[in-house]
Amino acid sequence: MTSETRAALRANLEKLLAGGRDGALLRFGLGQALLQEGQPQQAAPHLQQATVQDPHYSAAWKLLGKALEQLGRTDEAEAAWTQGLAVARERGDMQSVKEITVFLRRLQRARGG
Repeated sequence: MTSETRAALRANLEKLLAGGRDGALLRFGLGQALLQEGQPQQAAPHLQQATVQDPHYSAAWKLLGKALEQLGRTDEAEAAWTQGLAVARERGDMQSVKEITVFLRRLQRARGG
């Protein structure tokens, strides 16, 4: 996806949100688009809201952890991933279980643990 396409997608999602539409999927999409544009500071609140609106959305927890990690907020990233791992296991989302497990291990290694 080109940067222009990503920007257009983000703009459309922002327009929907500004128009009164809101939901976990919309917030996830907006957070994902912002992360892809290298804007974790702007992405994190949307991803956090996605997890509030749907606490069982394992992909939102996964991306929230990534955004927080990019911001250097590693304790919060670990907490998001830990919650996401529990949700993914509960839902049988094995792909998210694998990915989040890798993220948590990498974080622990970076901390020297």
